Amino acid sequence: MLSDVLANELDLVVCGTAVGNQSAALQQYYAKRGNKFWRTLYDIGLTPRILAPAEYAELVNYKIGLTDLVKTKSGMDSGLESGDFGSKDLVEKMRRYQPKYLCFNGKRAGQEFLQRKVEYGFQAEQIGETRIFIAPSTSGAANKWWDIEMWAALAALCKGN
Repeated sequence: MLSDVLANELDLVVCGTAVGNQSAALQQYYAKRGNKFWRTLYDIGLTPRILAPAEYAELVNYKIGLTDLVKTKSGMDSGLESGDFGSKDLVEKMRRYQPKYLCFNGKRAGQEFLQRKVEYGFQAEQIGETRIFIAPSTSGAANKWWDIEMWAALAALCKGN
């Protein structure tokens, strides 16, 4: 759906489940107004200002990358089936680029990738040297599980604090 934003020497790659319909239509990550992604990156100190969804490619300037586990469909998690998830492709990308951290934006992507029930925070598994983290989804549809503190903890590590 959307091109990955990946490069060598990234501190963080954020992996969503699948792009939403509005993001797919606009060809911009996290484009729906109710999504807290761009505001969160600013609030936790990973970007110096709130980037617009159209500026998503600029994230590499802040050592952040973007990808999704599902690259062939758009829409809400509830419309996805287990066979839609590209875990093998994600592993290959992480082995190639070796970011310090891979953060799943929401539990569904993390659970599908790890093939088990997960809790927020760091996971025991790694991909090479890349540590895996699961944060609450920034989607407006997941507001009842929202906790910026999990994102802030990850940001502190990315910034070396």
